[in-house]
Amino acid sequence: MKKYQDKTPEQVIRMVTIEILERAIKLAKKKNRSVYISKTSGGKGLDVNTLNPNTPEGRENLEKFLTPIKRHYTIYGLGKPEEKDSINWRAVNAPAWRRMLLFMQLLHSVTMKGTPKKIKFFRKMGVHIGENTEIMQGVWLDHFRPELIFIGDNTLMGAFTRVTVHAYEGHGRFRYGLVEIGNDCTIGAGTGMGVIRIEDNVRTLPGTTLSPYMLKVKAGSVVGWNPPHVHHPDDDKKARTA
Repeated sequence: MKKYQDKTPEQVIRMVTIEILERAIKLAKKKNRSVYISKTSGGKGLDVNTLNPNTPEGRENLEKFLTPIKRHYTIYGLGKPEEKDSINWRAVNAPAWRRMLLFMQLLHSVTMKGTPKKIKFFRKMGVHIGENTEIMQGVWLDHFRPELIFIGDNTLMGAFTRVTVHAYEGHGRFRYGLVEIGNDCTIGAGTGMGVIRIEDNVRTLPGTTLSPYMLKVKAGSVVGWNPPHVHHPDDDKKARTA
């Protein structure tokens, strides 16, 4: 979407968090539930009503909550699916029309091969993609919040790679966050990743699962196997001097 273009990762996750909070407040009131947001995956959070951006006190609390900005947040208190007053986490994430639009776009994108048209298509969905980057066929980029995905310049996304920015953890809890892939990276075919920061010049071997094992991969690393083993150039220097 255009409003997310030319924004930094920090700016985008801030915008997304405010949007999710507004929807959570509205749905919590409708269902008469207490919904919370946390800066960690399991920590104690704040009632979303105390962070209402449409009230003076809420705006002040929200500014404090978002300073400093975090890479991921967790929403909980939505209730079990079988409960009458439960809240569908998908409804909190985005309105129905956008979920349907992005789902149709996702289905179309999977059938497209690694062409410049596919790059333009993903950018239209909201994904941030650098110059001279290739995305091969069958790559799955999370359609729930594609604007949270950032891919740098001169990077190759191998076929059937899976990138997700959200995780439904059951018990009325879901988490969302940023995926950042740096410049000059080679993401091997079938690599799977969730919320993570991959620095420049990183190579993953085919079939590697990065998340939930790690949140950051240092520049120049080679990552492979499951659970993944990280090999960094500094390791060779240490071995030679030992």
